[in-house]
Amino acid sequence: MAFPDGPPGWLITRYDDVRTALADPRLSSRRPHLNSHIRASLITPAEMTVLRPSDLLTSDPPEHTRLRRLVAGQFTTRRINQLAPRIQTIVDDHLDVMAAAPGPVDLMATLAQPVPCLVISELLGVPFTDRDQYQRLTAELLSLDRTRDQLLAGKAELKDYLLRLIRVRRVQPADDLLSGLLHAQAGDPTLTDDEIAALAQLILIAGHETTANVLGLATLLLLRPPRLWDTARRRPDLVDGVIEETLRYATVLQFGLLRVAREPLTIAGQPIRTGERVVLHLPAANRDPDRFTDPDHFDPHRPDAAKHLSFGHGPHHCIGDQLARTELRTLLTTMLNRFPDLHLATAPDQIPTHTHRVIHGPAQLFVHVNA
Repeated sequence: MAFPDGPPGWLITRYDDVRTALADPRLSSRRPHLNSHIRASLITPAEMTVLRPSDLLTSDPPEHTRLRRLVAGQFTTRRINQLAPRIQTIVDDHLDVMAAAPGPVDLMATLAQPVPCLVISELLGVPFTDRDQYQRLTAELLSLDRTRDQLLAGKAELKDYLLRLIRVRRVQPADDLLSGLLHAQAGDPTLTDDEIAALAQLILIAGHETTANVLGLATLLLLRPPRLWDTARRRPDLVDGVIEETLRYATVLQFGLLRVAREPLTIAGQPIRTGERVVLHLPAANRDPDRFTDPDHFDPHRPDAAKHLSFGHGPHHCIGDQLARTELRTLLTTMLNRFPDLHLATAPDQIPTHTHRVIHGPAQLFVHVNA
């Protein structure tokens, strides 16, 4: 495949090859350029180092292992179970707002975006009252149509915001992830404020943007003809299947993961030289007909949907996958119970989707709550 800012590289699309490559230590996650498989690099490596040091996405062991260990405690099954009642309360409150709406309501603006945003805000320790600022900034960082000056300004603003919050948490600790990282820093002076800010930025973006769009996509897939919403309502045991199949069928990370060969290797019989770039295309892998029968058909009954690669595989498997599943399960189950007659206010092919964004999903999703 051709890259916009350098020599060509390799696009890996088959499920088995992508899964194997995700766990191969010979492929480095350190990116020499920002999104260089999508657009020409606008920010130099030196500028990137200043604005955002390595995080869980862009580091290799042992650095990656050290950083992952710092945040892993916030995403254990025990911790997620403790959060479950609070997640339910947040969902109920937002569904009350939807139920009171006199006409069609935008599910993305009233439910899909604010619920994951509020959950990750509380978990991370970021004030929800600041959501307008950080939602704007995280959306800009996921956009592909920003100019160089816009990218630099947005990255600098978000980093400054998080560093200010770190200084507040240092003197006013709370029961949140930022305070936990600062506590860890007291015993490990090598952990810098910049690294904490980089971890917080990643969790903030991944913690609400992806979940919001998966919910929007799942709702759309259930409400469009042949209206599987009624089937899922009668069969609550299908909710997990709906979630996994949405993650497989409508992979929200629509471009793929960039890796760089640390040493020569061979993938699917193709020799790859040291320094060559490889893109692991998750949407293609999730629709590989050799792995999934009739892959272009959305089927909540699919028995192997959970084998999708949307959360990655290997050392970089998404650390927040259980939190995302818990949020999505709570949202969908409660919506199905509260709104049995939920239906689209717009024809499915008229629903706008994000353009020029790394994350795929509905930009708006207007629905009627009642028949």
